Amino acid sequence: MADAEYALTQVFRDEWPKLIGAAFRILGDLQAAEDAAQDTVVTALDRWPLQGVPDRPGAWLMTVCRNRARNLARDSSRELQRIEAVGRLAQGQPGADADQPQITDDRLRLIFVCCHPMLPADAQVALTLRMVAGLTTDEIARGFHLPTAAISQRIVRAKRTLRQGRVTFADDDIDVRDRLTAVVDVIYLAFNEGYLPGGGETVTRDDLAREAHRLACLLTELAPAEAETWSLRALLSFQLSRWATRAGPDGALLTLEAQDRARWDRRLIADGVSALARARAGARSALLLQAELAACHATASSFAATDWKEIIALYDELASIQDSPVVALNRAVAVAMADGPEVALPLLDQLADDPLLRQSHRVWAVRADVHHRAGHDTAAIADYDVAIGLASNQAERQYLEDSRRRAAREPDKKG
Repeated sequence: MADAEYALTQVFRDEWPKLIGAAFRILGDLQAAEDAAQDTVVTALDRWPLQGVPDRPGAWLMTVCRNRARNLARDSSRELQRIEAVGRLAQGQPGADADQPQITDDRLRLIFVCCHPMLPADAQVALTLRMVAGLTTDEIARGFHLPTAAISQRIVRAKRTLRQGRVTFADDDIDVRDRLTAVVDVIYLAFNEGYLPGGGETVTRDDLAREAHRLACLLTELAPAEAETWSLRALLSFQLSRWATRAGPDGALLTLEAQDRARWDRRLIADGVSALARARAGARSALLLQAELAACHATASSFAATDWKEIIALYDELASIQDSPVVALNRAVAVAMADGPEVALPLLDQLADDPLLRQSHRVWAVRADVHHRAGHDTAAIADYDVAIGLASNQAERQYLEDSRRRAAREPDKKG
């Protein structure tokens, strides 16, 4: 039983959106597609412990899911309509606008369906993270800082709206440009969940982050004239270039300062630089500025060589577009590195009182680190205690506990 459950867990994340897409093609209803995919997983849990894990578990799941969806479609007398719609898509027949780019990647097409303009933006994001990224409602709720019940209702309403609007996988008349902003947002959010999961035991989720990067690259091919797609690709390439060094052999989190830059992926950094050059042809958007910030870190020869003054200037520019406590917190980190911890501490004291940040472990972790750099180890320990209590990711919590122990072993140098 344990081996079968482990095998299913390993294959689930990658196969989930494929199962949803396959069932949605046949059924034309996201709720029914999710039910078929979930029934498939339950079937695997029933059979694999008795029959053994198949040689090709992904193919097994897909076959069972398609059969389940076909049975449901046959029962509801919709199979012929869906087969005709799939045939039109397979033949590459254009929709109402023959100049529209054609989306041939199933997972990318599913994202565009979930980002239908009849849905509000928050519902588009939640639905995509559930249907395409395979995140649970609990994981999505953590990302939105909302109750799980609120996210669950948001997703239910979104699926109902698409059903009532008769939106299907194969024959949805997708206006790529109209939905591009929402798609960029959800791919970015999916990458962030893979880059540093809000919960769980590990510091990364390789499958989710790499799939988000793949989709970002597909977006630049689908809409090469759109600067935002290149900004997204640049940002994700820079971030992903550090993947192999973000955790030590024991799984412990490694900060930028501790990472071995010789192991950074130079191919991805080069791709980021190239994509950033394309993105600079467009407006100075928030996403472009985030890519510029990532470039400062990715192209610095060492942590000491990081251009913190340039980073502060970029955060100032970003704040003029997207003034948020998170931007201010990141800017405070750069101030601590450029001008010293004593200059940054008053900024962090203000941010620790911000209602959007004080229930997040990150502001307390940052202030603890800055206190430690300033020699205020008693204050650092107090902040580490708060951060540890708020952190939901086990790898981050372990890093904070290790940092607290280091601070506790060093006497205060400045009271």
